[in-house]
Formats: sequence, C-alpha cells, structure tokens
Amino acid sequence: MILSNVELHLALDNGRLTISPEPIPRFPEIEGGHCPFDTHSVDLRLGDEIRVPKPGSYAYDHTQPASLAEHLSRNSVLYTISEQTPFKLEPHQFVLGVTLETVGLPIIEGRDTCLAARIEGKSSRARTALLIHFTAPTVHPGWDGRLVLEMINLGACPILLTPMMYIAQLIVEEVKGIPRRSDSQFQNQATAAGLPRRDILSNASESIQENGA
Repeated sequence: MILSNVELHLALDNGRLTISPEPIPRFPEIEGGHCPFDTHSVDLRLGDEIRVPKPGSYAYDHTQPASLAEHLSRNSVLYTISEQTPFKLEPHQFVLGVTLETVGLPIIEGRDTCLAARIEGKSSRARTALLIHFTAPTVHPGWDGRLVLEMINLGACPILLTPMMYIAQLIVEEVKGIPRRSDSQFQNQATAAGLPRRDILSNASESIQENGA
C-alpha cells in the first residue's frame, strides 16, 4: 500500500517515517507556491556535494568485499556547490549527488507492519533529460541516512545542479510483517560516496573544489 500525503503526515508525526530537515510546508500556503507533498509522494532536495568519478586504470570488481564507498571516495573528485557556484552537468556526464534530507524508516517493536520507500525522478527534471537515478530506487525498512543520486545528463545541453533544488520524490509504502534486519553497506551514509561522514576517510588524492558554472 502506497501512503497518501495524509498518511505521510501521520507517519512523520508518529515516528514511523523520519525526514530531516522535515519538508515544509505540508499544505500549499499561497496559490502557485511549492508544497513538497504531492498526493502520494514528498519531494526531496539536492545537497551541497557532487562527486565526479576520475578516469584511470582501475576497474570496479563487484566480487570483492572491499568498501565501495572508500573506493569511490579515492577515485572521484568532490565538488562543494552553492547557489552562486552550481555544478554544470555536461551532456552524457555521470556524477553522484546526495539528498539534503536524511531519511529514516525505523523498524518499531510491537508493530506488525513497517515502511519502505522508493526514490524516483520528477517529470520536470526528466523532460530536460536529467536522469536522477537508475536501477536502485529501493529504500529498505530500517534504513537511516541520506540518499545518493546516480545522475546522468542524457540531453544535448548542460544542466545546472544547485543545492536546495527539488531533485527527486520519495514514495513510501507499507510492508506487511516485520523483516529481520539486513542493513545495507551504505547504512548511515551522509556523503555522495556513501561514507557516514565527510571526515571518515582522510585521502590525500581527494580534491575538494568549488565549480563555478
């Protein structure tokens, strides 16, 4: 069952769903003003970092148990963006972004259901050929962290990525039964690389820059 905007508000109020900072307003305040809550989804905004993978002689080997987040951190360039210095996403370029909001789907003892979610693109972004994510929309029960966005510009002209812009929408569903926990390797992620916090990995090869678009 997909939660309506009314049920989303209830889930936020009773702690079954957490979004921090919480999207506001819950209802349109003025005619034509933006309300992040649609009939059965809530909009999420773009955070202030973009990671651009660096070309090199390395290869991704998904059969190895090594931390993918640390590999991505070592082999990408971090751009800190602002309203004055957005990131110019060039045609056919792939980058990693991260939502401003931290999303939590706690598994609460004593209940016979819990919540899961899917992060999806927005029509207004898709019509400019911006792919927000691919193959990985699922947010599992028990998740707590920001959501990483795998973004590609499939169009013919650049697209500006600005922090705080509405970038995606979250659709929340009810799960029958309480699952056994099986946390993702990216649980508690806070960065576009999938690390818990920016200072978890000190890497001399990482370059922190601002990109003036």
